[in-house]
Amino acid sequence: MEIREYTEYYEEEILSLYTSVGWTAYTNQPDSLRKGFENSLLILAAYEGDALQGIIRVVGDGYTIVFIQDILVYPEYHRQGIGSRLLQAVLERYRDVRQIHLATDNTVKNAAFYKSQMSEVGCLVFTRV
Repeated sequence: MEIREYTEYYEEEILSLYTSVGWTAYTNQPDSLRKGFENSLLILAAYEGDALQGIIRVVGDGYTIVFIQDILVYPEYHRQGIGSRLLQAVLERYRDVRQIHLATDNTVKNAAFYKSQMSEVGCLVFTRV
């Protein structure tokens, strides 16, 4: 697996990934999703050859605050360390940024994953959605 910057937006590829994890609020508004990608601070993608396995999308200023907006991995690649490697790549890149935020659905699975990955960051966020 190779992690590299996702610099060119391929709508079909991204819609397929978001659909695979059930994020239809995004896929129902493809123009908004594309604009979100275009205005992101950083997007990293995990590839095996030319096959996209997952992405992580970051917004913010990159100096005082970053917000990890999306982490998605195709379900057939879950539990293979892809999400962890994407997240660690972002945390390493922004290691000097004081505020790193991440919000996720309040599920046991998500909480366990993010607690294991973000323990050294030591953050707690309350968000109304």
